[in-house]
Amino acid sequence: MNRGFFSGLVLACAAAACSSNGGGGSVGATDGGGGGGGGDDGGGAVATCEGSKMLALPDDPGARGPWAVGARTVMLAGLTTEVWYPATPGSDVGKAKTTYDLREHLPSADRSKIPDADSPLQACDCVRDLPFDDAHGPYPMVVFVHGTAGFRTQSLTFMAHWASRGFVVVAADHPGITLDAILGGGGRGADQAGDVRKMVTALASPSGDVAFLASHVDPKRIALAGHSAGGNAVGGLGDVPGARVIIAMAARGANAGASLKSTLVLGGQSDGIALYSRVQDGYDASPARKRLVGLANAGHLAFSDLCSIGKDKGGILQIATDHGIQVNPLIATLARDGCGAMQLAPEAGWAIVSYATSAVLEEELACSTGAAAKLAQLKTALPNVSEVREQLK
Repeated sequence: MNRGFFSGLVLACAAAACSSNGGGGSVGATDGGGGGGGGDDGGGAVATCEGSKMLALPDDPGARGPWAVGARTVMLAGLTTEVWYPATPGSDVGKAKTTYDLREHLPSADRSKIPDADSPLQACDCVRDLPFDDAHGPYPMVVFVHGTAGFRTQSLTFMAHWASRGFVVVAADHPGITLDAILGGGGRGADQAGDVRKMVTALASPSGDVAFLASHVDPKRIALAGHSAGGNAVGGLGDVPGARVIIAMAARGANAGASLKSTLVLGGQSDGIALYSRVQDGYDASPARKRLVGLANAGHLAFSDLCSIGKDKGGILQIATDHGIQVNPLIATLARDGCGAMQLAPEAGWAIVSYATSAVLEEELACSTGAAAKLAQLKTALPNVSEVREQLK
């Protein structure tokens, strides 16, 4: 598997890594049709795999789901972690949406340099502490892992999207590889794969800050997703109990593992960091059942929300430098990969990624009978999809 692929800072190096919720876009969404197995219970719920009872989903995997999305910041396995979860439908009406102040992820000495007026706030289509929808479930889980110089909300668009479609999504700040560590001259001692193993173990018997998930999540139905360094980290975790899906974004694919049933590899054809040819090589080396999705004219940051934050002020990197925050020139160059005016617009990339990832998640973790056909139609369903390959046996 090309284990030397992407090293250290040359990975995401998304220097002022941030994100903006944007919604994944939809392709002719219609009501009904989501999940697979059983019938409607008369209250808008359908039985899916392994006895889970879920709301019917829009037929289009790129369309927002029927759940309101709740958010909590917790400590999980010793890591600062965000949880996005399916909340009671309608419980968000009239309530203020959550925002994340990205200054939190700067080195402590730099946080006060950016005034409130210029702080690049990250908007989320979610609301803090909404009531968990305990009328449905148990819910499958997605653990997302950020890239180098990233942080837990770097790809927020996708995580809120997945939660709206019936997944509990968790993402941590991984020490040694976060934005503040890289900008502060650290960036060593990271063990993202080890962190994920500890997180999954803790989620199997939720307690403490995540006790609210107890009886609501299914530890036998887990997906591990990651971008760049995070994608490489999850690629070797197919042996984690319950980890049936691996989603590698701008990364090298997955190794075979006792739990792994399905792999999705996504890459940008104009990625100057995770070269698309290497992403293809990673797909080729991954075990079936597997799929590859290529994004036309997309760079490294197409799998995050980083290019969309602070655009009215020149972008995140410009905001940082305008206020005297020192950014390594190499990191600054890499941080622009995918953000060019002539490259794929962030919203167009989000639409593709939301559609493809949701279909794969729902196929394996929610027993959707129609997801395979939707994935096969992806290239015609959305523009800017350069390649779709699959090997299902």
